[in-house]
Amino acid sequence: MKLLQKKNWLVILLASSVLILSMAVSCQMEDPIIDDNDDPVKIDEPAPVLTGGAVFLLIDEESIYTDEKPNYFKDKDINDDIAEVGLRKPLPYFVNNVGKTIWLYTGQVGDEGWFAPKTIPDSWKKVGPTTNGTLNFFAGMNKSEDLLDKIPNVTPLRATGLAMLKGATVYAVVYKSDVSMNYDPLNGSLKGATLGVVALKVMDVIKRTDGSSSSLPRVAVKIENITSVSKLPLWLFSNAPVPKSSSEPKDITPPATYSAPQFVAAP
Repeated sequence: MKLLQKKNWLVILLASSVLILSMAVSCQMEDPIIDDNDDPVKIDEPAPVLTGGAVFLLIDEESIYTDEKPNYFKDKDINDDIAEVGLRKPLPYFVNNVGKTIWLYTGQVGDEGWFAPKTIPDSWKKVGPTTNGTLNFFAGMNKSEDLLDKIPNVTPLRATGLAMLKGATVYAVVYKSDVSMNYDPLNGSLKGATLGVVALKVMDVIKRTDGSSSSLPRVAVKIENITSVSKLPLWLFSNAPVPKSSSEPKDITPPATYSAPQFVAAP
């Protein structure tokens, strides 16, 4: 009788251990990324387009903002409560969710949310603390806006440009408000408060079906370790497609085929 009780106790103990382990694994599993219809989406690992480096981009409020779809970030998630000119602190949500894949919206035609700088002004190199203008920008430009107006060749990314970045690791400065653009000649104002920096891998670029007729794609991004990415060489997206104007082309659907991206070292 005692032997039977002992066996039953062992069976119960084993079953309890399996249940606890199963619950622990379940709690650690990442919530699946979902589509516009709240259905789970499988995002395959894309082929890398840039090895051993990160692409320098700018992201504004059309992509990372508080209390709006698809992520409903809170102020403290994205440093919105401490935003200021020159802030380069990593965004807390992205620090705390390394390895997670999320959707980011990218704005609309004429009000884009992702931008690729193609030209680094020589004046940035003199700001310090380095002789590299891009690194000085990531260091905060001494929290001064003096050298941030009408920067040539800041290129808004629409569907084709976004698709070309699939597989690339991105290191971006995030602005609290809009990056203001001018066309003919193409230039952008990088003045204004910033939220900080993020490191992302572009996993997929999908046409939006839940926005307006001018909505740009949503991008599936895997959150990368910003400490590691910040140590990588930085590159400029040199052949990012240049829009003719704020309204043309109406490039909202990721094309099936497109040119391979080209990158040059960021000076």
